[in-house]
This record gives sequence, C-alpha cells and structure tokens, in this order.
Amino acid sequence: MGSPNGGIIGVVNPTSFGKCTVTTKTSSGSLTTQPGTRVVKTLIVAGGGAGASDIGGGGGAGGVRNIEILVSGGTSYCAVIGGGGSGLPGANYNCKNPGSNSSFGGQSSSGGGGGGSGVSADPGGSGGGQRGTTAITSGNSGGYNPPEGNSGGNAVGAIPGAASGGGGGAGAVGGNATTGPGGSSGAGGAGTPISTCFPSQPICGVGGGGGGGGFAPARVGGAGGTFGGGAGASSPSAGSSGTANTGGGGGGGNVCSPSGSGGSGIVIVKELNKASGSWPLRAQFSSRKSGTWVQPQDIFDVDYLVVAGGGGGGQPDRGAGGGAGGLRTSFPGGTKLTLTGYGPLSVPITIGAGGAANTTGNPSIVSTITSIGGGGGYGGPSAVGGSGGGGRAGETGGLGTCGQGYPGGNGGPASEPAPLQNYTAGGGGGAGGAGSNASLNATGPGGIGLTNLISGSPVTYAGGGGGSSIGGGSFAPAIPGGTGGPGGGGAGGPSTFANPGTPGTANTGGGGGGAAYAGPGGSLGGTGGSGIVIIRAPSARTLGASPGTNTVTTLPAPAGGCKVATFTVSGDLTIS
Repeated sequence: MGSPNGGIIGVVNPTSFGKCTVTTKTSSGSLTTQPGTRVVKTLIVAGGGAGASDIGGGGGAGGVRNIEILVSGGTSYCAVIGGGGSGLPGANYNCKNPGSNSSFGGQSSSGGGGGGSGVSADPGGSGGGQRGTTAITSGNSGGYNPPEGNSGGNAVGAIPGAASGGGGGAGAVGGNATTGPGGSSGAGGAGTPISTCFPSQPICGVGGGGGGGGFAPARVGGAGGTFGGGAGASSPSAGSSGTANTGGGGGGGNVCSPSGSGGSGIVIVKELNKASGSWPLRAQFSSRKSGTWVQPQDIFDVDYLVVAGGGGGGQPDRGAGGGAGGLRTSFPGGTKLTLTGYGPLSVPITIGAGGAANTTGNPSIVSTITSIGGGGGYGGPSAVGGSGGGGRAGETGGLGTCGQGYPGGNGGPASEPAPLQNYTAGGGGGAGGAGSNASLNATGPGGIGLTNLISGSPVTYAGGGGGSSIGGGSFAPAIPGGTGGPGGGGAGGPSTFANPGTPGTANTGGGGGGAAYAGPGGSLGGTGGSGIVIIRAPSARTLGASPGTNTVTTLPAPAGGCKVATFTVSGDLTIS
C-alpha cells in the first residue's frame, strides 16, 4: 500500500499559506482566516489591573502570550479583548479592580491584578503591587509556560502604609518601595517589545506594570513600567492610567487620591506561511492548484527621513520655546529600512501634528521607525520629547531623546533684582543642537535643526522654538524674543504687551515660539510645526503615495533616477 505521505519519511508538519496577513483587534470582534491558513502567530494581551487609591499599589499588567495556534482556513474566530480595571476614587482603599481576560482561538491571557491599599493586591497575569506589607502577589495566574507575567512589588522596609510596590510587568517583577531620604514607591515592572514579531503596529510594546502611589512630600510615586504602565501619583493627584491596548497596569493614587485605570488589551494575529519539514504530496498539489502555495516575500530596502511634530511654545507668559520633533534618518550612508511582504506592498504612514501651546508634539511613524514629538515649552519633566522644550525662569529645559534631538535651554534666574525684574525663558532643543539658555536680560534662541538631502535638495528640518520673557518692573527694558532655530523653529514673542509666539513651520517639525506677557490671561504660545516622512528607493522600484496631497518624484542625474515619496499628511505608501 502506498504511503499517504508520498513515501517520504519524517514528521508531517502542518502547512500554512496565510501570506503573513496581520490583523490587529483593539476591540472584541470576529476574524476570518485566509483559505490556506493553518497556523497563526498570535499575541494575546489581557486588560491591566487598576492601581489602588490612597498610597495604593500599582496595578499588574495584563497577561502577555505570544504563541502559535492551529486553525482552519476560511473560518471565523472570535477575538475577546479584555478591558482594564477601572480606577478607584480617593480614600476608597478597601477595594481593588483587576483587568479582564483576553482570548483567541481557544487560548487566553489572564487579566492583571488590581493594586492593594487597605486590602491585599490581586494575583493576575502580572500581580498587583502591595501597600505597607512584605507580601508578594504572584503573576502568571494561568500557569502558562512560558509565563504570561511577573509578581508585583511590595513595601518591604518602607514605613508601614507610607509607600507601595509597583505592579508586575510582562518582562520584569514590580519594584519594591524604598526608604530613607528621597525614598519612593516601587516602579512598575517593565513590559516587553513586540516590534520584531509584529512590525508596523501602532504600539511597539505591551505589558508594563503600574507604579505605586506616593505619599507627598515624603515619598514620590513609582514610574510606570515601559510599554504602557501608568505612573504612580507623586502629589495629591490621581495615578496615571495604563496605555490603551497595551494591557498596562494603572498607577496608584497619592494620599486620598484616585488611582489610574488599567489599559485595555489587544489581540494581533499573523497568518503564517509555513511549509517546513515534510508534507503530503496531495496537500502540495492542492495548494499549488488553488494558488495558496507559499511564495517568497519581496524585500524592499529604502532610505527614510522621519520627523515628528514639534512641541508647542509655552504660555500664558514668559513661555519657553517648544522642542523640535524627533528626527530619524538613514540618509546618507545609514542603515536602510527593510520592508517585507507581497508586492505591491502597502505601508501606513503617520505624520505627527504639532503640539498646541505647552504640549508635546505627536509622533511620526513608518513601519518600525518612530520619531517622538517635541517637548512643550513649559520646562521641567513635562518638556521631554524628541528634542526637549525650553525651561521658564528658574526651570531647567526638558531632555531630548538619544538619536533624535537635543535638550531645551534653561530659563533665566527665578528672581531678579528691582527695578528690572525680567523673567526670561530658554529656547527649545533642535535636531542639530541644544536650545540656548536664557540669561539675566536675554531670552534663549531655539536649537539648530539638521539639513538633509534625501529629497534631492538641501532642506533643514527640526529647529527649536525661541523663548520669551515678561518684564515685571517699571524700568524693565523691552527684551526681544529668542529667534527660532534654523529648520522651522518659531520665534518667541518680545516682552512688550500682547506678543504671542510664532508657530513652527508646517512639515518641518519645528518647535513653536514662547509667548510673552499680555496682562490677565497671558498670550498664546506658537503651535509646533507638523512632521514629515520621506522615503527614497532605487530607480527599479515603483512608489505610490496617497492621498493626493502626498507626492512621488523621480530624481535626475546624478541621483540615478531614484524615486522619492514625500508625505506631508498621513496616508499609505505602496512599493513594488
């Protein structure tokens, strides 16, 4: 009798011809597989647990599982997306709210444990953080191998009741509270990146734990875990919520303050092309006949320039300059971006909008490349960005992001002697240099941008916004606003009367200029300039850009006919 495997000796592996189709579910619903799909690579992330109120422990991250599941082709499957636990009102310390489970194809991940305060924290996909106790709340409630999460932190050694542990994360345990001067509640456990397995997603990682709530001013709140964890409150305010669709845990609240909610979960399904090992000849013949036999993917190597939206200038007065949007590029001579798929390949492009006054700009994204929005011109931690926003009088400028931009300049003295009493602000950082510090009677110019030739012509992008000032004394001289940095940075308003900051230039990622004093209510900081994405491919490739406001050009010699797609608004790149 003939062998059903055509006489080939070996294990019969399931073949799958799903053409690497990726479907992302951020809310519950159905998914129908491709006709040839037999195996799917599936990320299942449950909802994160809420932090606890009143110096509460951080919420545990929702369980994270990245597994292969056997399925049938042309079949509808239900994806259930677990919700995050709801944050708790202040002083409601005898309650806890875990996250909900997520599931797909008969597999599930466990909801994150709720943080503890007056009661013990919950176990879960990752465990919630504890308050005032050495007890540890376990993760991996589902008992999976590999584990879906980690344990929450506790308050070992901390003053009882005055500090709390961070929630566990998918990649690490939650931090324990610390004691002594400068002690703090525990940070949330780190999450885990997903970009390698699932590129071109709106998120690059999942499963960060929530930070424990602080006890102001003696104990500061714990930081949220990377990839979605909410920070614990450091002052009498609410803890931060976990990021939506990451399963991040919510941050714990401060004294009598509310806690942050857990982030909702997500399911990402990649229908695999898989034909390794041996397979029945009948299956191979049937797949070829139906056109579902696996084909090699196309590989496209392209140069890129990705600039995020600039940060808004500060207001209502003595506003600092906004930081430039982060700038990342491979041109010239850097590592190109590799795009894979079945041509013509379609790649979503996100153009980050500039930030309004005081606020951070928005990121620009293409595939695995994300540039971070510029920091707002308000100084301090809120001014961190691709390039940092400047600092107001008496404040430091925000930090930039390594490889994307520079820090903002510091503000002038916090208090100046009469009769001058000018209060000056620093410039926002640029992609090519830091924002300038303000001095006694001078505002800080914005940092310089970077000039790039990817489009075929030299264009300067991502300059920082200039700072402004306020003249408080009757003899205070008028002070010009700081100049915007080359690359679209807006100038700061001069100190006389109602002088708003100048907006950053559109599609440069320039930071907005800071606003000068204008009496009651102040004046408006300049908005940050929107970002831009440029893709450059060899002449043998064909590019398309939609919608129609985006363009494709062919460069003349000596560029050798390279194709350049320029995106000034969000859209889609096609390449073949």
